[in-house]
Amino acid sequence: MKHVKKQNLPQKICVVCHRPFTWRKKWEAVWDDVKYCSDRCRTNKQSEPSNR
Repeated sequence: MKHVKKQNLPQKICVVCHRPFTWRKKWEAVWDDVKYCSDRCRTNKQSEPSNR
């Protein structure tokens, strides 16, 4: 993703807190697999609803 303005970066919704988060450079290779907006949500994933 070269030369993309910040407001045009892809977004996803966190499966734990349901808040939107945007693409980060460190997620470039694994963006399709990213489900959590932060380490906090990733560690609290037991609150993730099943079959949603």
